[in-house]
Amino acid sequence: MPQVQSRLRKFLAPLAAGGACLLLLLAATGSSGALTSSSLPAGAIQPTERQQQLARQIASNLEQYHYSRRPIDKEFSAQVFDRYLNGLDNQHSYFLAADIAAMGKWRTGFDDMIHTGALEPAYAMFARLQERNRERIQYALGLLATEPNWKLNEHYAFDRDKAPWPRDVAELNELWRQRVKSDALSLMLTGKTWPETADILRKRYQRVLARVGQVSGDDVFESLMNSYAAVYDPHTNYLAPRSAEEFRIQMSLSYEGIGASLQLTDDYVTIGALLPGGPAAAANTLKPNDRILAVGQGADGALADVVGWRLDDVVQLIRGKGGTVVRLQVLPAGAAPGSDLKFVVLTRGKITLENQAVKQEARSVQVGDRTLRVGIITVPGFYEDNDARSKGDENYRTTSRDVRRAIGELQAKGPIDALLLDLRGDGGGFLPEAVALSGLFIDQGPVVQLRTTEGRVEHLDDPDPGVAYAGPLAVLVDRTSASASEIFAAAMQDYHRGLVLGQTTFGKGTVQEVISLDHRWSSEPSGGQLNITFCKFYRVTGESTQLHGVQPDIELPARINTKDVGEGALESPLPWDRIAPVAIRADASLAGVAQTIAKQQSEHVAHDADYQWLVGALAALEQNRADHSLSLNLAERQRERTAQEQLALARENARRAADGLPALKALSDEPAEDQPDVVMAEAARITAQLALAATNSPATTTTAATAASAARH
Repeated sequence: MPQVQSRLRKFLAPLAAGGACLLLLLAATGSSGALTSSSLPAGAIQPTERQQQLARQIASNLEQYHYSRRPIDKEFSAQVFDRYLNGLDNQHSYFLAADIAAMGKWRTGFDDMIHTGALEPAYAMFARLQERNRERIQYALGLLATEPNWKLNEHYAFDRDKAPWPRDVAELNELWRQRVKSDALSLMLTGKTWPETADILRKRYQRVLARVGQVSGDDVFESLMNSYAAVYDPHTNYLAPRSAEEFRIQMSLSYEGIGASLQLTDDYVTIGALLPGGPAAAANTLKPNDRILAVGQGADGALADVVGWRLDDVVQLIRGKGGTVVRLQVLPAGAAPGSDLKFVVLTRGKITLENQAVKQEARSVQVGDRTLRVGIITVPGFYEDNDARSKGDENYRTTSRDVRRAIGELQAKGPIDALLLDLRGDGGGFLPEAVALSGLFIDQGPVVQLRTTEGRVEHLDDPDPGVAYAGPLAVLVDRTSASASEIFAAAMQDYHRGLVLGQTTFGKGTVQEVISLDHRWSSEPSGGQLNITFCKFYRVTGESTQLHGVQPDIELPARINTKDVGEGALESPLPWDRIAPVAIRADASLAGVAQTIAKQQSEHVAHDADYQWLVGALAALEQNRADHSLSLNLAERQRERTAQEQLALARENARRAADGLPALKALSDEPAEDQPDVVMAEAARITAQLALAATNSPATTTTAATAASAARH
């Protein structure tokens, strides 16, 4: 599910994510005449001749091959201009209203710009951003000469994406005064003195100032091209050569580091996802959206404050030889600046496909007076070892082969009463593997439908009649389960083959392919690559998963906010629609089972201490997320933080008391192994209940004229 953010957003270049397989499942008008280089100030970054050629090539590919076949015209131009401008200053903290008015003359010229390769206006907009950025950082540095008044009762509204651009320099100065004070207060809350705080911020701002001049022409070009691509849909994107190389490194699954994808969120390098099997995931001390503030080498190396650094520079600090230690100072996800920091110590390791492959375990689950054996198979992605396959290796690895093997290994150690597939965090991958995995659990029939922009529909059927496992089945998903995960979960639901548990999935119903922009028979430098959406997929019911996702039969709590994460939270998603259903043979044995188990589950969790602890923690997290401003009164912020810590500690000790664990004096005293995976425990218990229900409901099969009755809306 590749999604490239602007490399110019705070001048950082995020790691690209996704897959490079054949099929990928992976968020005033002015003159439109000739725009010349006279718009660019002396010394500004200029578009190269190669980039001008690439722009025309990218425009042709987008118009010709994207699913929507949308032309890049005047209406399109205005949308690109807005995207590009938002990428430059998404918090409306650098440009003045007068800057926006002056740049408005190019709003309807972005169509001509990419078709002709005359990219100078976009580079001129970036040059103005560089100018404003230098002015703002110089102003921020000047503020550090005087300690702020911490007793004033004022608030800083840090979420400004919908705020108007400042009218004049005085309004912009006031905004930055509050921003600098908020930065300083965050450090003061950690026990630092004002001189220490001012020194840290001075160095931080000076690094940002230095970084203004470190942006390359590739950075500007990639951000500009992605402004065009993103108007088509969130999963079509351009990767410049450096990003394309990172893309290939990730696809090779062979590098040494901590096993976490990183992205830029404002000035923070943020944890995007933890790679299953990597050191970070194994330690379970980092979470998605945690923000990295500082990095240290070895057990006692000095911590380097990395707030405001280029992302690729931070990546280089965190990556390193396997077996060495890296230390991270982290601001937890969802916490306001100035909240308690945590320190994470990790030993680097080699991140390979092996570490990210399918895993299995067996768990004994008590339901009433019965103890059942539940097999749990974790599916982190839908992969295929293309290199091994192309070399003729008959034992090349795929997700479906590894799941078949895992089932066999579980059964070899004794009968399993039910099977649970954990697809949480599985963002998709290779489309044929979604079909092949579904085929392990249904006898035969169509799994998914593909529709091209011309309206041609193709059914992808189970490639291997027969089943690898015919017993009770459940599938655990969350909001980040996407694409191939959604195809599999939908098929299990539509065939009534198993229960889907968890959150509504991401809602990505599109397929991408990779177009290389390299010239194979010339000495031209690499042009990067274009990941482009060329078709949509549909359930056998005819329903699209686009935007709607797959809704669970039984909902379970999760830390992911569905309003902030998912296809609907991205800009320009393709619309939901439906096509004709196809006939399938659905298993009728699950009829009514979901409702019965859901009722039992509701009664059980009302008295489950671990479950109620999670619900309470999630409620507190949502309350924190809802606050878009911060008090700039030091004493008030200290009181807020103390109150939050006391509530969290009370929740934790209530859970520990119920579980027979000793109380904690502070949250930092809790061993990592004491933190339960509440959702997995509940999903395993529901799966065991499903096994008990199956013994009382003999399986029957009914022929469905259509699968429409199985649709979830």
